[in-house]
Amino acid sequence: MIIKMNAIYLRHLKYIVLAVLIFFPLFGHLGSLPIRIWDEGRNAINALEMLKNGNFIVTHYDGTPDMWNTKPPLLIWLQVISMKLFGINETAIRLPSAFAGLFTCIGLLVFSLKYLKSFWFGFITVFVLITTFGYIDFHATRTGDYDALLTLFTTLSGLLFYSFCETKNDKQLYLFFLFTALAVLTKSITGMLFLPALLIYSLAKKQFLPLLKNKHFYFGLISFLILVVGYYSLREADNPGFIAAVQGNELGGRFLEVIEDHEHGFWFYLDNFINKHLSYWHLLIPCGVIFGFLVKDKKINRLTLFSTLMVVTFFLIISTAQTKIEWYSVPMYPFSAILIAVFIYYIFNVLKNTTVFNETLWYNITPFIFLFLLGVTPYQQVFEKTYLPKEHRFEVEFYELGHYLQDAARGRIDINNTFVLYDGYNAHNLFYIKILNDKGIKTEFKDWKNLDSGDKVIAQQKHLKEYLIKHYKYEIIFQKGNVVTYKIYGNKE
Repeated sequence: MIIKMNAIYLRHLKYIVLAVLIFFPLFGHLGSLPIRIWDEGRNAINALEMLKNGNFIVTHYDGTPDMWNTKPPLLIWLQVISMKLFGINETAIRLPSAFAGLFTCIGLLVFSLKYLKSFWFGFITVFVLITTFGYIDFHATRTGDYDALLTLFTTLSGLLFYSFCETKNDKQLYLFFLFTALAVLTKSITGMLFLPALLIYSLAKKQFLPLLKNKHFYFGLISFLILVVGYYSLREADNPGFIAAVQGNELGGRFLEVIEDHEHGFWFYLDNFINKHLSYWHLLIPCGVIFGFLVKDKKINRLTLFSTLMVVTFFLIISTAQTKIEWYSVPMYPFSAILIAVFIYYIFNVLKNTTVFNETLWYNITPFIFLFLLGVTPYQQVFEKTYLPKEHRFEVEFYELGHYLQDAARGRIDINNTFVLYDGYNAHNLFYIKILNDKGIKTEFKDWKNLDSGDKVIAQQKHLKEYLIKHYKYEIIFQKGNVVTYKIYGNKE
């Protein structure tokens, strides 16, 4: 009985090890840093207002329908559920992204087990993904942005389409359309950017015409349209002008024009891969492609072709777009991880099947020593990045007020009956103002040019503090770093 239990334990130990490895990069200290500006801040406000007003079709920002952030609300719905369960805080806003990363890892592992009949190929793929710095990062799995959830659905839809081409199982075709619809309901047209790669693969494998002759293809397509068109129709009916805003912002605007000064050259994403996002692993991608085509395993050959098409086609599309932003490349990382895993798995198997090791060792541990030596450095780096998350050096001052308001929301600083001064887009700070108001703490933003005698105001931006010093009589009543609380005694003569 004891021997049997030990055997079961050992058989499941590899899954336990993988689960622990996944946990820290995805969930470790998820709520430590304050809400980020732009998408996360906007999403947090959308979710908070949806939680309060109960309108699950039209997202709102500061009390009015949001016509700037025109993405569908699937992520916002998940954030609302998360806040219901875990409270209104940073962790709740980010948990949907972290769980999206977890389910992406599970999807890759299940695919490897079912298709390749290999736990270790899946293990390697997942390990590469969770040590990809661009994936375990802001705007991906570590913040409440769209891209991790989008990546979950594009990865699953891609793998399901590939599996359908292999098995002709119509159930997988329906699931492909479902997850593609969910990708679109997460981040609009971006959810369909892998479709050209799927078209090319189906043509290369002579699956395109049979697909067109399959009645289930059309049933799946109709289901996709019902979900996607249904949402946009409901939103337009409740919020006239929404579709026009989508057309201007998403259906051509970002691709054909430079939006918000995000102008970069064609090789912007490649440079990021090499120098930042895939800096540790990027050289193994061409190795994986070469070995993937040269090995005699036909399944690996086809998977390599498919993953290469997914990476290259998506890369070309986003590199051709006029607006280029770092996190637009996030959906490529799971398929890049597959290509990298092809090469590592080849070496792993060579070591595993080397006769001299098997004959001289009681148990051949050389493949696992190889994985440990290869992975210890990137995992240590990503662990340090997530276990004790810190602001980037160039953002320390920018987020100083965010940290201050975060402390106030957690009851560490009293800012009751105090105004906050801020110049610029401020969704990330507005989130905390709303939380504080809900707790009965009276604070709001105020125009720094129209302060009254007796006002207590908080300022952190240098030019605002200079304005106060120049135009008002004041007293500094509290200071923490660059964040200063002033009491105003009137205008200077």
